[in-house]
Amino acid sequence: MTTTEGLVPITRDYLARYYDKYPLPPIPDGVTALSARLRALSAELAAASPFSPEEEHLKQEASGVPAHKIDENMWKNREQMEEILFLLNKSRRPVALQQKSTPEDAEIVSTLDDCETKLKEMLKKLEQFQLKNADNVFNTVMTYMPQDFRGTLIRQQRERSERNKQAEVDAVVSAGGSIHDRYALLWKQQMDRRVQLAQLGSATGVYKTLVRYLVGVPQVLLDFIRQINDANGPMEVQRERYGPALYTLTKLVLAVRLYLHLSLARYGQKKIGKDDIAVLQQAVVIYTEEFGKFTTFIGEVFVNAPFFISAEDAGADSRKNDEYRETIIPAGKTHEVPF
Repeated sequence: MTTTEGLVPITRDYLARYYDKYPLPPIPDGVTALSARLRALSAELAAASPFSPEEEHLKQEASGVPAHKIDENMWKNREQMEEILFLLNKSRRPVALQQKSTPEDAEIVSTLDDCETKLKEMLKKLEQFQLKNADNVFNTVMTYMPQDFRGTLIRQQRERSERNKQAEVDAVVSAGGSIHDRYALLWKQQMDRRVQLAQLGSATGVYKTLVRYLVGVPQVLLDFIRQINDANGPMEVQRERYGPALYTLTKLVLAVRLYLHLSLARYGQKKIGKDDIAVLQQAVVIYTEEFGKFTTFIGEVFVNAPFFISAEDAGADSRKNDEYRETIIPAGKTHEVPF
């Protein structure tokens, strides 16, 4: 078992040396070209019918700069996959494609079905990845909790909090909210979690009482999580190192959604050509392959990161530091518990 004496401040330089051990394999050169090609095809579709305000917004987003945070990009990719799957839903496809009116229509349907399958698989993997990361963070914090009723209370509080968050999402859906509305809320909830994590490091907010019960948490870890949301904090090194590859994939999925939206909306005026559907299929294949690789890679980087320190690794044994006393409360009496 290690001791806290061996731990050092988790600074940008320290993380940079850690990330040197995990070089990210480069994204294929053709990814950027594919995004540009899809945007060019989308621009050509404007000749068939001018862009609506919604389509103009999609165009601007596909041509813009992705969000800076790694986490936010992961949520953006998840949102775009859901948006694309919504477009690919068989009931929403143009009538000619639903009926497979011509052999050409049937070929396009086959390609769209293949794209749908790949994106569904990738979306499921991403959802599982995010759930696993959230559980890992919480379970690491829990290793510092006394293994008694206090730890149980914290787990119950987290479960209630997550149920409340899910209820908020369900309410948005029930009110007819869009996929974008739902993901705007999901990202807000994620940022709320990150703010609470930062509060844990500074012993403020809802965690002011909790920190009293955290046993043997290394100060270097508390210092790190206090800065976890800072624009120029230690996590900026991760964004600089791995962000560009993820931003490239984000731009690709945005370009896929833009082109698919426009081409299906104008299918009655201009059918999708063989070359164009081939570009779309290639983009989806490369996107799902590369995003899957990135997710696996960043998951390994995260789980082995120096800020992911359990109580055992830090040399703290919460079970040996439990300090509580038993009080027998006579019937009809009350007893105040400071917590």
